[in-house]
Amino acid sequence: MTSGLTSKRAIIHVIMILLGCISIVPIYLLLVNATRSTEQINLGLSLIPGGNAMFNWRILTGRGFQIWQGFGNSAFISISTTALSVYFSAMTAYGLHVYKFKGRMALWTVILIIIMLPATLSIIGFFQFISRLKLRDSYIPLIIPGIAAAGTVLFLRQYMMSAISKELIEAARIEGAGEYRIFNLIILPIMLPALAAQSIFTFVGSWNNFITPFILISSEKKYTLPMLVQSLRGNIYRAEYGAIYFGIAISLIPILLFYAFMSRFIISGITMGGLKE
Repeated sequence: MTSGLTSKRAIIHVIMILLGCISIVPIYLLLVNATRSTEQINLGLSLIPGGNAMFNWRILTGRGFQIWQGFGNSAFISISTTALSVYFSAMTAYGLHVYKFKGRMALWTVILIIIMLPATLSIIGFFQFISRLKLRDSYIPLIIPGIAAAGTVLFLRQYMMSAISKELIEAARIEGAGEYRIFNLIILPIMLPALAAQSIFTFVGSWNNFITPFILISSEKKYTLPMLVQSLRGNIYRAEYGAIYFGIAISLIPILLFYAFMSRFIISGITMGGLKE
């Protein structure tokens, strides 16, 4: 039994190492190419970093690449979308989990159907709707729709079903706590690991979102960072692949920082749950 268990663990460790390498290698190659010149990149693949990082940086900053403006725009959109999406999705999941109202299962069915539909299916109708509201070239259609996140609602409701007992809610009501107070002070802290996980997914999705801002935003000063990186493929930067890789590498920094910050809450929540057991 012991030898069989050890072999299974070894296989799992090998698989995890392979998956980790598959995830890390593309990022490493991106960072390596960010330090190489265009001529070196054209010669082929290399695992050794070059010495052209500062040259690539000067190309970015010297040819109108407004990196800090792009950082600020993307950060504002991503943080706002993440906060609204996670909070209101948790509130929706709480309502579906706790309250028994007419049409509850029908609403749940609609949420499941929305998850199965591809997002690109509604892009034309969404663009026409936003145009009629005269909200083009605005961050509003990039942030507000995040409130209706069907996938986040599904995940949080399933988490609630396993982590939150209705007896706890009834006890809080008996003590005189209102519904908003129960949700904000009792439910949200319990759901912290799930909220942190969904915050990571939502932030990364919003930060990397290119299609929707590209369709709606026309003012260059409102460009998000992915839009600015895409603009590096214009005629001026056609031969400067090192600068393009450098710009993409810079755009990954906020994602890594946000993940490092939010993952602490996931780990602490799992640890706390293990101690309760």
